[in-house]
Amino acid sequence: MRVLVLGGDGYLGWPTALHLSENGHDVAVLDNLARRGYDDELGVESLVPIEDLDTRLQAWQEVSGKQIASYVGDLLDADFVFETLRDFAPDTVVHFAEQRSAPYSMIDRQHAVYTQHNNVIGNLNLLYAIAEIDPDIHLVKLGTMGEYGTPNIDIEEGWLELEHNGRKDRVLFPKKPGSFYHLSKVHDSHNIEFACRIWGLRATDLNQGVVYGQQTPQTMLDARLATRFDYDAVFGTVLNRFVIQAVLGQPLSVYGQGGQTRGLIDIRDTVECIRLAVENRADRGEFRVFNQMTESLSVQGIADLVANQFPGPVQIEHLDNPRVELPEHYYNVKHTGLVELGLKPHLLSDTLIESMFDLVGANKHRVLPEKMIPTVRWKGAMEVKQPQ
Repeated sequence: MRVLVLGGDGYLGWPTALHLSENGHDVAVLDNLARRGYDDELGVESLVPIEDLDTRLQAWQEVSGKQIASYVGDLLDADFVFETLRDFAPDTVVHFAEQRSAPYSMIDRQHAVYTQHNNVIGNLNLLYAIAEIDPDIHLVKLGTMGEYGTPNIDIEEGWLELEHNGRKDRVLFPKKPGSFYHLSKVHDSHNIEFACRIWGLRATDLNQGVVYGQQTPQTMLDARLATRFDYDAVFGTVLNRFVIQAVLGQPLSVYGQGGQTRGLIDIRDTVECIRLAVENRADRGEFRVFNQMTESLSVQGIADLVANQFPGPVQIEHLDNPRVELPEHYYNVKHTGLVELGLKPHLLSDTLIESMFDLVGANKHRVLPEKMIPTVRWKGAMEVKQPQ
């Protein structure tokens, strides 16, 4: 199958491209390299050094004997999107190519507008290109569990059977996102569902939990194939931050009381979920939704797990939460669809933390501790005078 991976230079896009190539697919990647630009803007780099895209592609060809084509350009350039789809003629498009950080989207008005414009308009350009060039292309789109928020009911896989005043219907599950980034993903989901319903496109929306880990079987074949490891307060995940703090002998910084619960998934399961979605296509006109997570833990629970597995003393401290979110909440997520397709999950408690300690230990000289301090506050934008 011919698969075009958008955002193929990114944290998840790159190992996904390798995983699909390893499994026999003809793969190309597309990227505008914006994620590397965010590093320049924020003054921070991946904890693990990463090579430029050309070096990565050459390394993969040397290691595997397989070639991955590349396209460098922006989804906001509609002509470029149309030309790329015509040139590569994919059977499937895997869409990772969006600004993915909630804190980045909440820095100020400019970052919020950038995030929404970049994500929503780029996705719309892609939908039009698929509809006009080949409506049979299967769109596999990375969404986020953050689209749902934390409702006081069970979270279904995308859809909800609703009964109201004696009548029943099937509707998209209500969304209550917690940032302008997550809200952009909600807009994407609605636009994709509309395109499937009106134009007869086929799409799979993967609402993914927080991803942890940095190594897959393919990235471990050569140091040049490494993917990112983000730890800063803007793009880093809570688990990455806790692991680094443990290795450096710093207290683990829990926001609030740590009762916030999130869905989690190992990076090895992420790339496998993409493969399963690619190889099991949605039907024409179907907007299929999977909740791409394997377990859920509270922030305090993650901190306790790191502290218990680290071979040394670890302290935990509680900071004021810079986000606006419920300190404790009900969280029960249905996530059976991908397991039914064949996913065999890795669980955090069983597999990854010990290897992450070693990875961080080998690169701890690259850590900038001040970059882990949260500086983006959800209410901060309201305190800045806006242009008239």
